[in-house]
Amino acid sequence: MDSTAIFEKQHSEQAALRGVPSLVWRAGQERRMGLIRQWAPLDGARALVDGCGVGMYVRGLYEQGAKVWGLDVEHEHVIAAAALAPDAALCQAAGEALPYPDGLFDLVLSHEVIEHVQDDRAYAAEMLRVLRRGGRAIVFCPNRLYPFETHGHYWRGRYHFGNTPLINWLPDVLRNRLAPHVRAYTKGGLEALFVPKLASFGKDANYPARIVHHTVIYPGYDNIVYRRPELGRVLRRVTYSLEQTPWRWFGLSHLLVVERV
Repeated sequence: MDSTAIFEKQHSEQAALRGVPSLVWRAGQERRMGLIRQWAPLDGARALVDGCGVGMYVRGLYEQGAKVWGLDVEHEHVIAAAALAPDAALCQAAGEALPYPDGLFDLVLSHEVIEHVQDDRAYAAEMLRVLRRGGRAIVFCPNRLYPFETHGHYWRGRYHFGNTPLINWLPDVLRNRLAPHVRAYTKGGLEALFVPKLASFGKDANYPARIVHHTVIYPGYDNIVYRRPELGRVLRRVTYSLEQTPWRWFGLSHLLVVERV
């Protein structure tokens, strides 16, 4: 399946459950790659894109000098990624059961994936398992305090694609009825997946980790910049400045950097 066909699936219930991968590389993706470079050395690094979609970040990491592996649960995504990044080692698999030995990678990147998996705790534990000691996991995922749910919602049994205001601000019992197909994380809830409380360590104790960095970033506004350049530039300037203040916690996506110790 080519990228056009994948794009045509974006309004479907399959897209609701699995998300729609990045199909183009624009300023928003370039900015996120800059943040990845800031927190993880890439030249010569063994890097895994855990949920690679059609391969945008696989190719991006490869172009930064990394040796790249990638996997996705969707077969058509893996085929598309192989065409985009033929030098990467790609396979079809679920993030909750990674087909790699312990300690193989210097970097594991999860870009807007963890919110869609069946078991996010198992997914996080597997990320830590395949990291070497001192290796880092970098996670981008939805922020519960962002005023819009960007993955659509269900109403009376039907899925409605698009940005829906204020769903994530509702109590869990209501929020999860409207958006049962995707998670959104609080700061503490996300960190607890990777650095659980001592009393609940269980098997995760085999892969202790520490939080290196945690912030929230605002959108890239690439579509707005394309249609209304002046408005888009103003939005970027204003909201990117908010990332240096407590207002950052109302941004679009968490950026979590975790190191295996």
